[in-house]
Amino acid sequence: MPTIPFNKPFLTGKETHYIEQAVALGQLSGDGEFTRRCHLFFEHRYRFNKVLLTTSCTDALEMSAILINTQPDDEIIVPSYTFVSCANAFVLRGAKIVFADSEMLTPNIDAQQIEKLITPRTKAIVVVHYAGIACQMEQVMQVANKHNLFVIEDAAHSIDSFYHRQPLGSFGHLATFSFHETKNVIAGEGGMLAINDPQFNLRAEIIREKGTNRTSFFRGEVAKYEWVDIGSSFLPSELNAAFLFAQLEQLTQIQQKRIALWQRYYANLTLPDAPYRLPYLPNDTHCNGHLFYLVCPDNATRTRLIAHLQTKGIQAVFHYLPLHLSPYYSKQHGKLQPTLPNCERFAHCLLRLPLFYELSFEEVDYISEQVMAFFACR
Repeated sequence: MPTIPFNKPFLTGKETHYIEQAVALGQLSGDGEFTRRCHLFFEHRYRFNKVLLTTSCTDALEMSAILINTQPDDEIIVPSYTFVSCANAFVLRGAKIVFADSEMLTPNIDAQQIEKLITPRTKAIVVVHYAGIACQMEQVMQVANKHNLFVIEDAAHSIDSFYHRQPLGSFGHLATFSFHETKNVIAGEGGMLAINDPQFNLRAEIIREKGTNRTSFFRGEVAKYEWVDIGSSFLPSELNAAFLFAQLEQLTQIQQKRIALWQRYYANLTLPDAPYRLPYLPNDTHCNGHLFYLVCPDNATRTRLIAHLQTKGIQAVFHYLPLHLSPYYSKQHGKLQPTLPNCERFAHCLLRLPLFYELSFEEVDYISEQVMAFFACR
């Protein structure tokens, strides 16, 4: 019986070579040659105004919270169906989180409902492009501009994804990316802040360097570097950057394979009157092959399907639990939790299937056959 894991990190073969080069160059602490190469790659390929590698997407979100000057009692609109870092980054600054529901057809934030959540204390909207599938960014930006709000894109899933041919992460004032080992390109642990609004350029460098103007000092712009703002140690080492750069050199190849795997799943599992739902791609949305999911009719069916696939040597997993129903939020807000039915449905019913670069098309066919066999036997 085959054993197919949910994820397997892919190595291009140059990672250790570049790490050895970084060691030989004698600068390991970050913002060296390989960090520079990574920054140039993203700025040239996606036309981001400025990017800064970080130690994680979580750190990039925490930098975003500081950059927009989040204050106690500010309100931040966040989708409930997402990873905890999206909310935690702003809670750490004292903000109140206002959770939004998902769309009916995708786990993404329901852009049509955002305006109803805005109050005089609202400062920002956080959107998450789930599975690399774009949120309705025209609507989000229209609402944000109307109410003078910041928009932060959590693009952790979304490297090389596009909406109306524009790269995800380039719509909001700020965007965050992840290079965790489960993502399309990886650094083991790592992230990036994309800065689309130039007003944040200089302060982002300061926050990333413990609140000092060290980066300006090394560019010769100031005579000495000093503590000038709040901040933390958000920059990764050159070892992480060297590993990541090896991945970036193969990004096109990685994307071609992952997208082909995604499309194979979709073709295999598209059946008339299927008892499950497949990912929905809005018009002019480009999928980057980050993850493939299906939505079961109910939680009990999903639980049985996971168990069935496990007996066939296939590791399939569910994903986020609703943040508005989390123990932490419940403790803070008691019975004031909102009712977010679409979020809760995805949390109860969404199932992720294995998808990684070295997965074969034959394995995708086998997994698809086992999914269809399960539903045929019910």
